[in-house]
This record gives sequence, C-alpha cells and structure tokens, in this order.
Amino acid sequence: MVAYSFAPQFIEPVATLNKLQTVRGFRKRHALPGEAIQLYTAMRTKFCRKLVTPDPICRDVRHIRIALDTAHPLLISAIVVEGVALDDEEIEEFAEADGFGALLFDGWARRRMGQFWFKHHQWNIFEGVVIRWTTQNG
Repeated sequence: MVAYSFAPQFIEPVATLNKLQTVRGFRKRHALPGEAIQLYTAMRTKFCRKLVTPDPICRDVRHIRIALDTAHPLLISAIVVEGVALDDEEIEEFAEADGFGALLFDGWARRRMGQFWFKHHQWNIFEGVVIRWTTQNG
C-alpha cells in the first residue's frame, strides 16, 4: 500500500473528497491502479493524521508535464497528460480538481496552482505523475 501526505491547504479538499488527485514527482513506487491508497497530512510528525477512511482506490497513474509561463512565472502555461496537451479550459479544470479552485471560483485556479508550485518548487518545467483515486463506494 502507498501513502501520500498533503500540505495543510489540501486537508479539507482531500478529506471531503473534493480533491481526488495529486501531482507528484517520480519516485521508486507510486500506487498502482486498483490498489488502496492512504491519504495523510503531516506524515512523519507527531501531528500525522489520516484524512480519508476507508482508503480510496487508485484509479490511474498518468505521466504529466507542467510548464510555468516564462513571462509570468506564477501562471501555468501548459499541462500535458500522457502526451495530450490540455487546452485553456482543461488546464483551469485540472487546477480546480487539484485543489486550487475551492477558495474562489474566479477562473484563476491555474494562477493559484502556478503560485503554489513556484513557491514550493521554483521550477519552470515539472515532469512526474498525476495519481487519481475514487472512493470504495464509487
């Protein structure tokens, strides 16, 4: 079984099942489709807490490439999933699904996503995976 930890801003969206995906860098082992996954916050600390019970099931794991706009580095300029480029509307929907649209539905989820990624990772191009899950009830 694979576990993922989430930053404080994602606790509520994950716990309420409004966020059903996560973008992660490559690592030795990610969840496999059909496998139960565990979702936590503050892993490896005394404040560790499981966010969802029963464990959700991995739906799929897909290669992702995210680019920040070089002229406006706090804005997502492109997302490519499994070689397919998302259009502007799909980028906004992706950013909302990834937990960046719950605060304000103002059409700028991709900007909030870009700000988060730039603040925490400071890169212009990211490659990794997007892991999506579903509840055991559906």
